[in-house]
Amino acid sequence: MKNLRRSLHLNRNGSKKSEKSSSPSNDSGAPRLPQNLTLRLRALALQTVHIALAAAVLLLAAPDPPRPPPIVVVSSDAQNEASSRAGSGNYNGPTSLTGEPPRSSRINQLRQTPKDTIPIIGRNRRAPPFLETPPAERADLFIKKLSQCKVVFDFNDASSELLGKQVKAQTLTEMLEYITTQRNVITESIYPEVVNMFATNLFRSIPPQVNPTGDAFDPEEDEPVLELAWPHLQIVYEFFLRFVESPDFNTNIAKRYVDQSFVLNLLELFDSEDPRERDFLKTTLHRIYGKFLNLRAFIRRSINNVFFQFIYETERHNGIAELLEILGSIINGFALPLKEEHKIFLTRVLLPMHKVKSLSLYHPQLAYCVVQFLEKDPTLTEDVLLGLFKYWPKVNSPKEVMFLNEVEEVLDVIDPAEFPKIVVPLFQQLARCVNSQHFQVAERALYYWNNEYVVNLMTENLATILPIIFPALYINSRSHWNRTIHGMVYNALKMFMEINPDLFEEAMQQFKQNRIAERQKRTKLYEDWLKLRDLAKKNADGKLPEGFDDMFAPPPPLPIDDIDIEHLSMDLSAASLDAEIAQDLDDSGIERVPMADPGLENTYGEAMNEFSPVTANSQSPHVRRKSVLPVDPTVLRDLQAHRSLDDPRSPPYRPNQAPHAAN
Repeated sequence: MKNLRRSLHLNRNGSKKSEKSSSPSNDSGAPRLPQNLTLRLRALALQTVHIALAAAVLLLAAPDPPRPPPIVVVSSDAQNEASSRAGSGNYNGPTSLTGEPPRSSRINQLRQTPKDTIPIIGRNRRAPPFLETPPAERADLFIKKLSQCKVVFDFNDASSELLGKQVKAQTLTEMLEYITTQRNVITESIYPEVVNMFATNLFRSIPPQVNPTGDAFDPEEDEPVLELAWPHLQIVYEFFLRFVESPDFNTNIAKRYVDQSFVLNLLELFDSEDPRERDFLKTTLHRIYGKFLNLRAFIRRSINNVFFQFIYETERHNGIAELLEILGSIINGFALPLKEEHKIFLTRVLLPMHKVKSLSLYHPQLAYCVVQFLEKDPTLTEDVLLGLFKYWPKVNSPKEVMFLNEVEEVLDVIDPAEFPKIVVPLFQQLARCVNSQHFQVAERALYYWNNEYVVNLMTENLATILPIIFPALYINSRSHWNRTIHGMVYNALKMFMEINPDLFEEAMQQFKQNRIAERQKRTKLYEDWLKLRDLAKKNADGKLPEGFDDMFAPPPPLPIDDIDIEHLSMDLSAASLDAEIAQDLDDSGIERVPMADPGLENTYGEAMNEFSPVTANSQSPHVRRKSVLPVDPTVLRDLQAHRSLDDPRSPPYRPNQAPHAAN
């Protein structure tokens, strides 16, 4: 202001001097304004400029006016405590189209704030029904009802604000029915109000996980944590879905408000532990993907980012199965030929998801996505199977069974021209599974021989398959502990023998030669070790351990005996009869077992009589009930001689002492 006064004073002095020095004549002859009026106009213009600059400085220095927070109603117990705390934030529609998560936006500030710290600033009052309102006023009434539904109630206290909760539920239900039954009710002014109401009710902080550091949530054993406010949230989800699916819905108007930040906030809700909410989220995101073409690529990239974080960082997320279901329908609609972007998604996102520990929670959906890719482009089969073999579990047997299930699904849709490319690594892995001591893994691998399409593929490539799989089948036909595996292995071997007897005989002879060569190698190593041992004993300078001369030599390797291989064809011929007998015994609950020596103590005479044959000359095999274990004389003798350590009267048992002497 001082500068302004000084400038005005100088202008006045200058005007007086100019009046004295100015000439009253005009050379041009045109009329001129009085000199004093001209100077006054210049001073007024200068003053206006100074005032505008001062106002601009004041506006820049002043703080932003606070925006009104969302209307929230909490219980009366938290009102006194909450009145001293500040609540802020509101969802103001689209912010930008950069694709970055709005970490510092108003809605995220609200999401980081607990509900009970937001003060009460409004209450719900029942608005008149639509049918009782003139048609010209229904649009304004619709907006009023949407504003009323922005009131968020506290459901942590079930007894608080019962009337307000009931009014909101009735209002939401009324709007849902109105938008479903009426036409031409979605005007341009409705779109921002609907999106704002949806965001205010649903975009919130997800409660912390019940067990954030322990085992992952298991839907088969753990009870899901349900959302307390679900009576309101469910109607909000249904209303938004009806809004998007309405024939009056205009995507060109809605895309101003349903933007990338809206999608990101929607994806964050997929981590909810409430399965009901995840199901609605799945449907909502799928509808948005179908309606908004400009958001499709962004939705796919955002889902990829969720998967990357799940695979390489957290390994915990509640909505992976639902997101994979969405992707399954998206993949089903991919145009042919597949874009390189989609192939990269398969190899870098879907295949690495097999290595996560919690695979069982989403494996059916993941396998469906993989199979959809192969149905679109069969040339991806080799990449998919090699990727599965790369992440094949080593010690997790249930997970290994899931991998076997998925591989069989892949083989069901494989192109026969692609099968020779993967036949060697495939049957090398199947041979390892057949050799597994976990009977479920071996059983699941042997079920491949019950698949007619897979058997046809095997028949066409039997010369390559049989040398790989024959050793595993033969060894398990002799040494596997599970009797069911024996029968399944015999069936597989018999099938190969019936398909091509000459090739089967060749594979059997090759296996015999390999066994002979292997045992010859072991014998040579054993003989070399004995020579080295003798040299060490004869070495006078060397100091051997005490008692080394008295040590026994290790047992030699087993002699080369291939009689069992020679008679394998005879065993396979009789396998069908044995399988029928075994099936009859299994149906009756009885199985054949070798019996213990009946010459035991009289204490166990009754038990032995139960297993003895009816007559001495009976030729029927010994049988037992499955619930009865076979009797071992050594175990019975040790049990009879056992004395409890808690009994001070019992003398210690000595191995050379007779059982009756222990008393």
